[in-house]
Amino acid sequence: MTALAPSAPASTYDGVADASAALVIDSFSSSFGLASRLLGAGVRGEVRNIYALVRVADEVVDVPVPPAGRARQRASLDALEAEVLDALEHGSSTNLVVHAFARTARRCGIGPDLVVPFFASMRTDLDRSVHDEASLATYVYGSAEVVGLMCLRAFLADEPSRAHLYDDLAPGAQRLGAAFQLVNFVRDLAEDTGDLGRSYLPGLEPDGDAALQDPARDRWLDAVDGHLVAAGQVVPHLPRSSRLAVCAAHDLFGELSARLREVPVTELRRRRVSVPRARKARLVAAVVARSGLPRPAVRVLS
Repeated sequence: MTALAPSAPASTYDGVADASAALVIDSFSSSFGLASRLLGAGVRGEVRNIYALVRVADEVVDVPVPPAGRARQRASLDALEAEVLDALEHGSSTNLVVHAFARTARRCGIGPDLVVPFFASMRTDLDRSVHDEASLATYVYGSAEVVGLMCLRAFLADEPSRAHLYDDLAPGAQRLGAAFQLVNFVRDLAEDTGDLGRSYLPGLEPDGDAALQDPARDRWLDAVDGHLVAAGQVVPHLPRSSRLAVCAAHDLFGELSARLREVPVTELRRRRVSVPRARKARLVAAVVARSGLPRPAVRVLS
């Protein structure tokens, strides 16, 4: 698919679609709000439109099972994927979030090669509750790594040599997406295993040997830290409009990984660990200071 030049909303409908995507993000993800405020104005809306679709798909598979059962959720997810693929081809949708995503995808060069694996991983949440190493790798690719690649497409949309840059930076984008997902799996043990009945990380199953749980947590966080180190090598090569936000997200998740190491798995199964607002503010300020850019007006959310 050929990337099209970014543009302002061409119609009232386009503007309403973009506003709808913004409402989804503002309602569901306070952490996204911090990173998005550090993005350049031109790329901020594109990334917001990507994450709005991701959020809607997450909700389809995470909401309580409807009376019609998993079959109804699967049908809804299949219908959403079909609508997205149709909108990628034709450029419009009656679903406002899908319409916003499709406009971004067509402008930035996001095609079915990234969309289809994403929906495959979302569908896995309806079919599989316990993962092994192989199924987890496939799941993380579709649920997180391709989202990193979608964002990279948006970051590079205005770059004259975007095809060459994409090939060089794509491995780092995938590693960063994987790091974010694995950190979330460790942090969200209470919700995933307790509320959703899912066990993503081998070695951290609810019925596993308690004595092995903390070492297993550390092995997964070692993987996170390895991904972050690799991703950190490519962050300086991102365009200025996205570099600051990605660097801040990188450092915030590194801080979260360090904090998770200090909490026993038995406690992680009862509460969600987060980085305090004051610490987030200091980390973001440090990133801005290293960049040499003027400090943006950012309200740090918990």
